[in-house]
Amino acid sequence: MHIENGFSRRLRKVGLMAFCCLALATGWSGGVEAKAGKPETAEFTLANGLQVLVIPDHRAPVVTQMVWYRVGSIDETPGKTGLAHFLEHLMFKGTKKLAPGDFSAIVARNGGEDNAFTSMDYTGFYEQIAVDRLPLVMGMEADRMQNLQLSDQEVMPERKVVLEELGMRVENNPGAILSIRMNKVLYGAHPYGTPTIGWRPEVEKLGTADALAFYHRFYTPNNAILVVVGDVTPAQIKKLVDEKFGPLKPTAQANRRTIPEVAPLTKSTTVEYRDARVTQPVWQRSWLAANYRENEKDAFALQVFSQILGGGSTSRLYRSLVMQDKIAADAGSSYDGSSYYRSEFAIYVVPISEKNIPAINDRVEALAGEIAKDGVKPEELERAKTLLVSSAVYNRDEQMGLANLYGAALATGLTASQVDTWPDGIRAVSAADVKAVAQNYVAGKYAVTGLLLPEKSQ
Repeated sequence: MHIENGFSRRLRKVGLMAFCCLALATGWSGGVEAKAGKPETAEFTLANGLQVLVIPDHRAPVVTQMVWYRVGSIDETPGKTGLAHFLEHLMFKGTKKLAPGDFSAIVARNGGEDNAFTSMDYTGFYEQIAVDRLPLVMGMEADRMQNLQLSDQEVMPERKVVLEELGMRVENNPGAILSIRMNKVLYGAHPYGTPTIGWRPEVEKLGTADALAFYHRFYTPNNAILVVVGDVTPAQIKKLVDEKFGPLKPTAQANRRTIPEVAPLTKSTTVEYRDARVTQPVWQRSWLAANYRENEKDAFALQVFSQILGGGSTSRLYRSLVMQDKIAADAGSSYDGSSYYRSEFAIYVVPISEKNIPAINDRVEALAGEIAKDGVKPEELERAKTLLVSSAVYNRDEQMGLANLYGAALATGLTASQVDTWPDGIRAVSAADVKAVAQNYVAGKYAVTGLLLPEKSQ
């Protein structure tokens, strides 16, 4: 089980929530059954509202099943932060048919593996298993969608587990501490400014009644997406889904988010965090940016802009700060356009020394300003687009990647068609588009700068 913490969200080096990374899996050519370079997909919706997506992949007799709920930490009641993540843990505590812990034990006993994750926008559960065991695990997922049973005997010890996780992953992690503080400034009063795992004083008060109320409000078939990738056909899955999930009744309305959009920044702010455990300084800067749901054209251009500015050793940031000026050990940029609300464009630099930070500030501003003023060269534009689309081809062959990609997109308001055509959107980005997003979102715009630094010597 895991959450998406702020530090991984910002740097986006790894993590299954990143559309900017996951979208690289959309340029298939072979491997998964395809026509015109796109995987064969089949979609249908049950009468009870469950949305289903099937992607056949007959290379091996295995299957990946994922259930995505359109609920994340942003949907929590004020004062009860961490509840979405807490309930994710509790979903393994049993039903009328299964005792606590039986779910994962049965999956393992049948040669499979399972896990779950919580983000700000959604919660997901998955199993990877031999295809002949799919009826078993699909039946168990359907069972816990409506028949979860909780008591203080199970809930209270699990709350201790979550609090230990909070201490280990957040409170004892200098990078996570800085990231949370930056998020609070970047997103202000919006729920994105609260860590997915929640604030300790509020998590300490969560109880069985809170978890059950959240469960009955959001865990309903009309608020869920089932994604199945593997050695199956749409007809087989339709029959199986009708049998396992079809009898479930909607228990609540689907989640219709009415949270106001993220407020724009009104000034630039620097957040500094010093800690004795920090041995290498880190410089970060984040801007609010459009996402794919809000402005698809800008999102594609931001993706290409990020590749040119900070995508690897040929990027402007790396060549300037690491290779030429030699004031940084690493540098790059990231853009996450997958979020339901306002997204984030970020730059990170690992300075050689804390003394290099003023020069890094100046150089980053200059590099972003150059693109905003003069645009990009035709050859670097084409190289960036080619790298993005080529990476898509090379990353096409993993079931979990496919399930993650489509599930995250559908759970944040996008469509399977938008995932299919992602490479086309990248190819269509022009130099003028890149220049425009550099001007509109980054160069000279208000930002939040984070400094992770060693403790000052006395």
